[in-house]
This record gives sequence, C-alpha cells and structure tokens, in this order.
Amino acid sequence: MENFGLLSILPPVISIVLALVTKDVITSLFLGCFSAFTILAGGNILVGISDTLMSFIKVFESNGNTICIGITVLLGGLLYVTEKSGGVQGFAKFFTSKRSFIKTRRGAEIFSWFIGIIVFTSGTVSALITGTVARPLTDAFKVPHEKLAYIVHSTTSPVCALLPLSAWGAYMIGLIQAQGIDNPAAVMVKSIPLNFYSIIALFLVLFFAISGKDYGPMVKAEQRVKETGLLDAPKGTMDQEEQAQEAAAASEIQPTTMWNLVLPIIAMTVMIIAGLLITGKGNILEGAGMTAILWGNTFAIFVALIMYTSQKIMTYKEFINIMFEGAGKLLPIAFILIFAWSLGGAVKQLGTGVFLAETLSGIITPAFLPPLIFIISCIISFATGSSWGTMAVMCPIALPMAIASGANIALCFGAIVGGALFGDHSSPISDSTIMSCFTTRCDIMDHVRTQLPYTLTAAAGAMGIYLILGFVF
Repeated sequence: MENFGLLSILPPVISIVLALVTKDVITSLFLGCFSAFTILAGGNILVGISDTLMSFIKVFESNGNTICIGITVLLGGLLYVTEKSGGVQGFAKFFTSKRSFIKTRRGAEIFSWFIGIIVFTSGTVSALITGTVARPLTDAFKVPHEKLAYIVHSTTSPVCALLPLSAWGAYMIGLIQAQGIDNPAAVMVKSIPLNFYSIIALFLVLFFAISGKDYGPMVKAEQRVKETGLLDAPKGTMDQEEQAQEAAAASEIQPTTMWNLVLPIIAMTVMIIAGLLITGKGNILEGAGMTAILWGNTFAIFVALIMYTSQKIMTYKEFINIMFEGAGKLLPIAFILIFAWSLGGAVKQLGTGVFLAETLSGIITPAFLPPLIFIISCIISFATGSSWGTMAVMCPIALPMAIASGANIALCFGAIVGGALFGDHSSPISDSTIMSCFTTRCDIMDHVRTQLPYTLTAAAGAMGIYLILGFVF
C-alpha cells in the first residue's frame, strides 16, 4: 500500500470540519470523498470525479451495504404507515395515561435507556428498535430529539461492547486471536470491565435521565422545547413552519390501539432473532445480522398490512402509497450512508488509520501505553467514523507492543475498544450516528453538537483511569 502520509488525513478532516461548519452532511461527505479519490489519483481532478462517482456504485457490491439501504427505506415506510394508522399516537396515549407506570419525562428517558440495555444484539438493531419504541413516548413528554438521540446512541453502542453476545464478541475474539495471544476469549472477557469509556458513557446517560441535569448545547435544546414546544432546532423560518405543519398533521391522526405499533415491532424483533438462529444454523452469534434485520422488517410490514386492512384503517392501495411516501422521506439518510461508506473505503485505501497509529505511537513506557492507546484509538475512530475499522487497525499495532513491553493485554484491549467507541459516538461520519439520528428524527449535526460534551466527559474519565491503572497493573 502506498504511503500518503499527511495527505491521508485530509479527506476525513475536510468532511468533519465542513459538516461542523456548514451543518450540511451530504455535501461535506461528498467533498471528502472527492478529495480522497483525487489524492488516490495523484491529483488528477477528472479521474478523482470519475472514481468518486464510481465509488458510490461500488458501495452496492457489498450485500451488507445493499441490505442496509433496503432496511433503511423499508423501515421508513413501516414507521410512517404505523404513524398513519394511529398506533404511534395510541402508544403515546397509553403510556401517558393514569394507568401507565410512566408518569414523567424522567420516566420516559429511563424507559428509553432500559430498552437500549435489553436489546443488545447489535448496535444497528438496538438503535432501530430503541429509537422506534421510545420516540412516540418521549415525543409525548416533549423530550427534544437531541436528547433522545443521545440516549439511544450512547446506550445501544456501549452495551454491545459490554455484553458482546453477538457479532461483536466473535469479531473482538478474532482480532485478539490474530495476534497469536493464547485464550483470546478469556482476554476479551477480562477486558470488558476495563472498557471504561463504554461503562462511563452508559451510566452517564442514566445519570442525566434521573437527575434532569444537562450542560453544553443540550441545555439550549431543553430550553427550546420549554419555550416553543419544537422538538427539533429550526434552521430558519421555513423549517419552523414545516415542523409546525408536521405537528399539526400528526395531531389530526386519531389514536387507535397501541398494539398497532407494538405488534409490528414485536413481529420484527421475533423474526430478527429467528433469522439470526436460521442463518447461524442454531447459533445466534454466527447469524447474518443484516439479513435477519431485512427479514424482520419485511415480516413487520406484512403484519402491519394484515392488521390495518382488517381493521379498515386503510385499504391495501392506501397502505402501499403511504409506505412509498414514508420510504421517500428516508432517501437523504440512504445517500448519507452511501457517501459515508464510500469515504470509509477511500480512507482505508489511503491508510489513514495506520498512518495515525504509527505516527502517534512514538516511544513509550508500559505505564503510559494504555492511555496512549486510548487516545490514538479515539483520534482514529473520530477521523474514520468506524469503531470496527479502528479496532482492526489498532490491534496489530497495540497488542504486540503490550506483549513486548509487559503491559496488561486486557487493559490495552479495553482501551482500544473504548477509544473506538468514542469516535463511533462523536463523529458525524459514523454509521451509528446516522442510524441513531434516523430512528429519533434528529438532525445529524444537532446530535453531534449536543452529544460531544458528554462523550468528551466520558473520554476524560476513562483517560484518567487508564493513567492510574497503567502504573498499577
């Protein structure tokens, strides 16, 4: 692989800085892709443009990517038709009624956190289910979408690393085993309580939900909801009018039974689990996650169709038309995913992760190895937007260093995973950021801006612990 040096970090920097400044994620990702492929083409702009456009097509060479796009569009249709059925309103009405055990905003936020904990099969599935189930309830209690996106994102990703009973576990064991380390499963298990970023991030969410306290830009989001009732930050007069129109349209939908929302979600969850068992030949850990989610979405749509037409809420033709309308609303998210995957592939070709890891490693002592590994992992994951990619880059570099220097291997691996998840939470080009915003209807840059102070707090706490334990272990 050709070494592009400092040029390798330019594309992700362009995308992230432009996204933060302009708040236009699609354009920022496109320009990041263009700059990456122009660098790969030796500065030839015409070839860079051609390769950029072709990279978007090549995204669909991956079955996983194609299925994910299909899932996104299908779920958009499912959620919209569920809302039009009155099931969303019925769900919110039930859980805000006197007979419900959820009486306050605090209860709605804790309930959302709890859903994210118990659905830990994968980050994508957890975000999809948690956001879908929680949003009608938190909307009813006027929880800003920025806060819900934070709860969903900072719960569902860490819990997958802390309870790796899914593809996460198999992947992490494989990375450890590849370094020639004996009993890699035991090393992974020992690293779980040493993944301090994930632990702190997970319980920070619960703390803010219980205490009702906030800081940073999240305070403004809470004030906006109290003063205007808007669950999203308006970008201008037209945006504010659109929010008001959406709210008015939603208020006109008559609530029906909450089962019109709950049963399709249950059907989706059951089919996902069945799909994992079937594709994994009885072993849920070996199942094809994306295929299972596709099956789950399709089955949920079929269940919703039978329910709504049999109740005469809508005709078959109306159901299909509403499905297509809802799917169309998710096209911008689909394009963001395509551009993000394209940029990720280009960054890999440029060797950005390897360059950063080798440049920042330097000369170190065993005591400072865990905190340094954590910092490097944070930087790489933020720049690339990939937690799994960061782990793949860092393990072949950091774990042999830990073995050679006599540092604690489990502690170093915990630092790698925690640092990888920091960028997964903080980067606007992370696919988990995109999916968390999709299910909670939160603007991506609003989510990044409001969540960043919390992820930095968790990272600072983890950094301090690694500094101490580096001398103790």
